[in-house]
Amino acid sequence: MTRGRLLLPALALTAAVLVTGCGGTTTGASATGTPTTGAPGTAASITPTGFPVTVANCGVTTVYEQPPRHAVSLNQHATEVMLALGLEKSMIGTGYLDDRILPEYKAAYDGIKVLSKEYPSYEALLAAEPDFVYGGFSSAFDEKEGRGRAALAEAGIDSYLNVEQCPSGPVTVSMMDEEVRNVAKIFGVPDRAEQEVRRLHVTLDTVKERLADAVPIKLFVYDSGDKTAFTAGGAGIGNEVIKLAGGVNLFADLPKAWGDVSFEQVAERAPEVIVIYDYGDQSVDDKKRFLLSNPALKDVPAIKKQRFAVLPLSSVVLGVRVPSAVESLARQLHPDRFQ
Repeated sequence: MTRGRLLLPALALTAAVLVTGCGGTTTGASATGTPTTGAPGTAASITPTGFPVTVANCGVTTVYEQPPRHAVSLNQHATEVMLALGLEKSMIGTGYLDDRILPEYKAAYDGIKVLSKEYPSYEALLAAEPDFVYGGFSSAFDEKEGRGRAALAEAGIDSYLNVEQCPSGPVTVSMMDEEVRNVAKIFGVPDRAEQEVRRLHVTLDTVKERLADAVPIKLFVYDSGDKTAFTAGGAGIGNEVIKLAGGVNLFADLPKAWGDVSFEQVAERAPEVIVIYDYGDQSVDDKKRFLLSNPALKDVPAIKKQRFAVLPLSSVVLGVRVPSAVESLARQLHPDRFQ
């Protein structure tokens, strides 16, 4: 399965007008017109005040004359950010989930057409006639597949890429807030962003209180791999989740969000807990069996004590699941603090 985390690092972000981001090529503005009411795919509840809005995002600058009316979201976290902001009536399609949609958004999600199980082809995307595409991973805008942002712009389709894909520094919770606010500004609903950010921070603040003075636990993230281990480095939101949950990522010195390390390196760093990322065809139980039977890891404390924690992959990318991921991991690392 292709994920944006496997691509080369994207461009850095800097400020531009109302939304933070990096400068770059200016695209055409979104289609003009007055939103209508009624059928899905319209922006009935959106009043286009405060426009035009200029957004600089990962090297692409876009001027929005009005909120998008026919949006497509690609990747789980992009879809859930839009649904958290109540933008389902502005959406005409989605694609590529890694997990089940969150229960609180399922009713809204079920009313939106699924364009493809994974990424739609360029032709299928054009056939849906979107005016905006929101990608969660860089792979959503794969130029080799014809879905590059420049190609979409030439077709009159604006685009936005999750800011975790183009950071200028460590990916932190403040970038989660930025992501929610950026999307809300594009759609003309900034008040909804502030409500959502406050809701997300209630969970984070509660965990912080519970973990006061807790001793951080050394851990290693196992995503996948048999010859080497694909793990979380220090440049993604996964590393921040670990810190906020009262853990220490033993491979935070990897200067990228994801990377391969040897199992001998894992053994040398002696994690107390192994965090398994759950997704795809390989089950958590299969991953545990592999790790427990790996001779290179036999003396690792986490293996000797069979101490594992589990997080779904969908919760360790930059989106509205981040606070719940922090809480879930904190409960697994420090159960005594949540009794």
